[in-house]
Amino acid sequence: MTPAVVGFRAHSGWAACVAIAGSVKSPYPIDRRRIELISKGTPKQPYHAAEKLSLVEAAQLIDYSVEDARRLAVEGLGAVKRKLASEGFSLRKVALLTGSGRSTSDLAAVMASHALIHTAEGELFREALAFASQEAGLSLERVREKTIFEVAEARLRVPQTELQSALIEMGKALGPPWTQDQKQSALAAWLSLAVLT
Repeated sequence: MTPAVVGFRAHSGWAACVAIAGSVKSPYPIDRRRIELISKGTPKQPYHAAEKLSLVEAAQLIDYSVEDARRLAVEGLGAVKRKLASEGFSLRKVALLTGSGRSTSDLAAVMASHALIHTAEGELFREALAFASQEAGLSLERVREKTIFEVAEARLRVPQTELQSALIEMGKALGPPWTQDQKQSALAAWLSLAVLT
């Protein structure tokens, strides 16, 4: 089976997912999808929703949201893995875009700071994807979103203008939507592909 890598860019309640295969010099996209990370009826921004609750109720909402996001991430990644396998690809690695904020496990401190609420929310969904990777037995590479193009230029030895052009071509192969979410997910996967090949 042909090795493949998947890249994720998480948002509140969902993640962009792009799978690629090929070589470092000739990567090609093989799947693109949106993976829901929060069930219908559950707040897509649980930490924001928890702001209005008591600390005990907030903890219950966050705990439920973490479990929900993990379950959906496991299901979503499992679906990608099965589809790729049915097409002759073996998913080997997950690349996850990360933020630059630092989170804390102290819920009272998070609830007291709107900036920490945003950071914690991002971490909740990224960590759900990391959990799914572990459950699937896949290695995980975390890539800082802010520096992804600089890292890619250095590791892949491809100028940023050429990286941008290659990402546009990948989008043409899959069709819309092909926004910044998909481009960065593909680039993160490309970086991880470089480690495999």
